[in-house]
Formats: sequence, C-alpha cells, structure tokens
Amino acid sequence: MLDILNLALPYFGLIFIGFACGKSKNLPETGLAWMNFFLLYVSLPALLFGIMSKTPFAELNNPPFLIATTLGTASAFVLAMIVGRLLGRLSFREATLAGLAGAFGNIGYMGPGLALAVLGEKAAAPTALIFCCDAIFLFSIVPLLIAFTGERRSVLHTLGIVVRQIVLNPLIMSACGGALAAALHLEFPVAIMNTLAFLQNAAAPVALFVLGVTVALRPFGRIPWEVPGVIAVKLLIHPLIVVALMLLLGPFTPQWAATAVLMASLPPALNVFVIARQFDTWIEPASVAVLIGTFASVITLTSLMWLITSGQLVFP
Repeated sequence: MLDILNLALPYFGLIFIGFACGKSKNLPETGLAWMNFFLLYVSLPALLFGIMSKTPFAELNNPPFLIATTLGTASAFVLAMIVGRLLGRLSFREATLAGLAGAFGNIGYMGPGLALAVLGEKAAAPTALIFCCDAIFLFSIVPLLIAFTGERRSVLHTLGIVVRQIVLNPLIMSACGGALAAALHLEFPVAIMNTLAFLQNAAAPVALFVLGVTVALRPFGRIPWEVPGVIAVKLLIHPLIVVALMLLLGPFTPQWAATAVLMASLPPALNVFVIARQFDTWIEPASVAVLIGTFASVITLTSLMWLITSGQLVFP
C-alpha cells in the first residue's frame, strides 16, 4: 500500500498545489489562457502523437476494444441522464449535461499521466484510442440532443459544427497523425523526437497543476440532488460497466483492459462545465460536479490503483 501512496500522492499533490494556488492568489482566470493553450495545442498533442507513432499499427487496429469502451461510455451517459431526470427532475436539456458529467472523464488532463504512471508504456495506445472514441461520441451526441430541445439552429447546421469540432480537435488530430505515422512506418530525425520528448514530459505536471487551479476557480454553491448520483455513476458504476464489457467482449491484454477501467474511473472533465456554459444550461451543478468529483476521485482512483498494481483486479 505504501508503494501506491508513493505513486498517488505526488500525482494528486500537484492537483492540490494548483488548487491551493488558485484559492490563495487572486489572479484572473484569463491568466490560465496560455497554459491551457500550451497544454491542449502543444504538449498533450505531442504526447499523443509520440504514443501513437511508436505503437505498431496492428495493435491500434482493435475494433472489439473500441466497441467495448465506447459502449461503456454510452451506457454511463444514458444512466446519468436517467439519474438526473429522477433525482433532480431535470429537463431533457439539463439531463443531457448531467449525462455528459456521468460519462466523460478527465481523460485529457489526467488520463495519459495516470495511465503511464500506473501501467507503463503499454497503457499509452489504449489511452489515446479511448480519448478519441469518447470525444467523438460525446462531442457528437450532446450537441445533437441539445438541438432537439428547442435550439433554434437546424440539425444540419448542428451536424456541421459537430464535424468541425471533431476534425479540428488538436488531440484527435495528433492521435490520428500518430496512427498514420505508425501505419506508414515513418521515422523522424533525432532532433524532432527529442523536441517531442521535452513537450511530452511537460504534459502531465502542467495538466495536473492547471486542473487544480481551474477547479479552484469554479463557482461552488449548493449541491443539487442529482449531483451525488451523477458522480456515483462516473466514479463507481462506469468502471464496473467497463469491467463487465472487458470480460464479455474480450479477451484483451491485461494492460489494455486495466487501462480501460482506469480511464472509466476518472472524474468528470472540465469540459463539462465549459459545454454547460456554452449551452447556458445546468451550469452551477456542472461546476459542483467537477469540483466534488475531482476530490472524491482521490479515494476511488487510489483504491483502483491499488487493485491493479496488487493484482487484485485480474483480466484473463
């Protein structure tokens, strides 16, 4: 257990340091703009590109794994919507955002660093694939469902926006570019690979610090009835669904299956609040869900890390 604490505490410690800095220093949120830009457009894309380009393409071509993880995300999304409707008496529009909070984990900021720390290099490729599939599914379904709830824009216009957001997403683009490089067996000069290595090494610490600061700056009010239920779906039920799907649709390699469960256990992503604000619905509960979910995940994720590293969670 001491080994797990030695692994988890520095990881979550960076989040708490960022949170403390965000609370103690009265700095405007706009100050995070360049750090977020560096993270989302430079460092994380470099990490995902490097991961995918070094992975044999035959390993990336794994449709059953992609179906299993995406089906797990879709199941958590529907379940969280139902929880929101029942516990919070939410409208369909609001329940759509609750579904997003119950299904879309903080894969971008937390996923790569945590997976590599717990499972090593073998977790890199499935992490990138899960991010791409989850992002494509959720960035498609949420705007489309919102469009059917009174949004004035036409469905065709909404589809155009969805396609543009997916195609131009820097993380998806970098992962696809890396997969293409792997398929074509491209080799890059040492200077380029060393530059990518510098950027990759910065991804995890910058992401965790920014996550802590951003959570600290989110408004926090009362806890709506549906938020604990949605968080329970994200942190507990979503990973259990993925465990069942890994066993049902497998076998998969132990590292890939464990990565899928680990990614499903991540707390609600910061994008949930951003998207809620974009559609002007469920804004305060989204903020509360991100904040509480992030801190609750210290317990749930640490427990899962212990189950994985101690061999208690075994996949055939």
